[in-house]
Amino acid sequence: MSSTDYLNNISLYFSMYVGVFILVIGILGNIFNILVLLSLKIFRENSCAFYIKAMSCLNIGQLLASLLPRILNLWFSIDWSVASLAYCKIRMYVFQVCTVTSFTCMCLATIDQYLTTCSYPRLQRLSNIKFAYRCFTIVMLFWILHGILVLTYTNYVVLSPAGDYICGISNKIYQNYNTYGFTLVLISSLPVLITVISGSLAYHNVTQLAYRAIPLVRRELDKQLTVMVLVQVVFNFCVIVPYIIGYMINLYANVSKDSYSYAQIQLLRSITINTFYSYFASSFYIFITVSERFRKQFIHVIFGMYIKRNRRRQRRMTINPMAVIT
Repeated sequence: MSSTDYLNNISLYFSMYVGVFILVIGILGNIFNILVLLSLKIFRENSCAFYIKAMSCLNIGQLLASLLPRILNLWFSIDWSVASLAYCKIRMYVFQVCTVTSFTCMCLATIDQYLTTCSYPRLQRLSNIKFAYRCFTIVMLFWILHGILVLTYTNYVVLSPAGDYICGISNKIYQNYNTYGFTLVLISSLPVLITVISGSLAYHNVTQLAYRAIPLVRRELDKQLTVMVLVQVVFNFCVIVPYIIGYMINLYANVSKDSYSYAQIQLLRSITINTFYSYFASSFYIFITVSERFRKQFIHVIFGMYIKRNRRRQRRMTINPMAVIT
């Protein structure tokens, strides 16, 4: 086996197995996030927790629209986008809307933590659940309308005179926007910049909480959410920056005549793409690792609420089995 074939095999198997792992743990983790944040009143009334809930729902949509078809193609050579243009357009649309809205929710969560921990009352008042609902509605509508462009310009693109084609963007101007504006700015560089700045400001505010007259319950909740969000920000920086580097190398490297260099770049691209997907799968595991309080809340929700509720239901069915029939 040549060195080029060896690198190509590593790239293929890495994408196959790591992709499945990220998909499974990502969907489970985001479902657990939603369950915990919806079940506890302290989170249902918190604006930062609302953004995290919305982000978790969007992460599931992103993984199903983007990573799942990629895995099916790698494992079973199933590519429905070639067979159906409608499926291709819908997949691209859902991928784009879920991806950019998820990053926007992450930015809003870090900004919200800065506002809620700020010492200025006027800024603190902006951190409330009603304002969060309005912000999310506006953002969601904006990105839904923004995604109409990808529906319009996604089409079959001919690759060779033999008639081989793929599902892609047919308009050159929009293709350049998608490459530079959307991929390199909206879903990579800009979210990193916003979350790092607002996260740093929120961290500074949290260090001053002990000197303010704040109710203990709110202070502990602010600390918990700020730690959870800040560690997520650090993780995002670590996975998105390599993705940007790998994307730019793949974009600008001229290796069309060197198969070995091309295989090296594709391996780098495979690694950075999968680490990029880990952003959409990681939040629950980050939260449960860095926050002892979140671990206890998760155990309480899963074992203390849902399992006990099921046991009570089974007990009622045992005592009065005719109630189930009627």
